[in-house]
Order: sequence, then structure tokens, then C-alpha cells
Amino acid sequence: MVSQEQRRRQLAREKFLRQQQRRTSARRKAHVRNAVIASVLGVILVGSVALYTTDVLKGDDKKDTASAEVSPSASPSKAPDPCEKAAAGKVKELTYKKEPAVTVDKTAKYTMDLQTTCGDIGITMDAAKTPRTVNSFNFLVNKGYLDHTKCHRLTTQGIYVLQCGDPQGTGMGGPGYTIPDENLKDTRLKGDVYPAGTVAMANQYNGQTGEGKNSGGSQFFLVFQDSPLPANYTPFGTISEAGMKVLTKIAEAGENTGAGDGTPNATVVINKATVKKS
Repeated sequence: MVSQEQRRRQLAREKFLRQQQRRTSARRKAHVRNAVIASVLGVILVGSVALYTTDVLKGDDKKDTASAEVSPSASPSKAPDPCEKAAAGKVKELTYKKEPAVTVDKTAKYTMDLQTTCGDIGITMDAAKTPRTVNSFNFLVNKGYLDHTKCHRLTTQGIYVLQCGDPQGTGMGGPGYTIPDENLKDTRLKGDVYPAGTVAMANQYNGQTGEGKNSGGSQFFLVFQDSPLPANYTPFGTISEAGMKVLTKIAEAGENTGAGDGTPNATVVINKATVKKS
């Protein structure tokens, strides 16, 4: 007959084993998640600074995978969310077979306003130098394409960017068509640095193979601090002063891996996007 003390010890041992199993499972999931984050950065723009220095960061990492794992023993505690609850509504599932005809006025000024859960981010777009990029956003935004979408990636080490524009929120989504690279010789991109305040297109370019040019879709990144990147990503806009403050708040909240590249801890949702011509 099992004594009460033996039964107590047995239950404690079983509880310990269950905890260990849960921790092992959590570590395994974290490993898979981080590997996925690192392996699908192609449409997503780039990888970490380590990838940059080895000339592998630019490409579609379905071809050039690189792990950005976090040691399970160093799992970060999640920072407080500084942003508001997202507005009611759902992402529209919109796909188009071809790029829209260019209708923007290349001599006019276009601004895109991202009304996010963390504050408004205003972007002045350069229609003269990037007409097809600005035209694409003018088309998509007026269709409600960006409304209720999440900014799915924050990088805070090596490069300093917030990435948005994917209705899927995975880094793999797009409008169904691609647009060509533009303005890659912009004088602001001196010394392979994208300066703070720049808005540029993500793409699938692979610097090692030369493949993936002219592969922009709807995903773009907002640079909140000077970032060392080769001039492979269309710079098409400049962030407002108020928008930079919003980005600083998002960046200070950090990302979910603690490794400097992952999902923002802040719930960054574009409640509504608008484009205006002036």
C-alpha cells in the first residue's frame, strides 16, 4: 500500500516531468519559429547584420537560410505594449494579376498617412523619382489594401527598421504583381547606408546570385536609425517628424525574440491608410 508521503512524492515527480515536457516543447517551438523568421526574410527585405557582413542578407532566404535562434535559457520577458487596441475590421484579401497603369502625376506631391495603433506615421512620397512605386501604393491604398494589416517585423540590431505592407502578416504576402526597382542611385544612399527617416521597398533580391531584381510588391520598411544596407531597395519616401517619434516608441518596446529581429512587442496595426495628392 502506497503511503501518503510516497503518493505526494509521486505526484510531485509527475508534475516536474510535465513541466519539463512543456519547457522542451516550448524550446522546440521557439527554435522552429526563429528558424522560420530567419528563413523567410527574402520578400521581407534582409536579415541581421551578420548576414549583411557575409553578403547573404539581401536575398530570398528560401535559397539562403540563416538561423537567428535565441538560446532557450535566455528567453526575454516581453516588454509592455505601448500601443492601443486595433480598430474593428478585417484585412481585405485582394490580389491583382498585373501592375496598375501609371496614373500618378509625376510633378505632384503625394503623401501616405498610416493611422496606426501606435500613432500616425506620415510619409512624403517621391513621385518624380519613383512613379511606379508611388502609383502602386496610390492604387492599393485606395482599395483599402493596407487597412487592418500588421507591421510584422522589427529589427533593432545591425539595421533598424520596421516592416509593414503584408496583409498575411507573415512576410510572404503581396498584391499578386511586382514592380520594378527605382531610384537606386539616390544621393541619400551614400556609403551603402539607408538614413533614418527613409521608407523603402522590400524585395527578394539575392546579392550572391543577382536574382530577384524588380521584385517589389506591397511590403516596405521604415528606417528609424541609419542602417547599413546596399542600395538594392527602392527608396520612395521620407517619414515625418511625428512619425519618427512613433517609430522610436515601437522600437523601444523591442521584439519578441530578444535577438534584435522578430515580431514587434508593440501591436502595430495600420487601422487606416490614405494617400493624398497636393
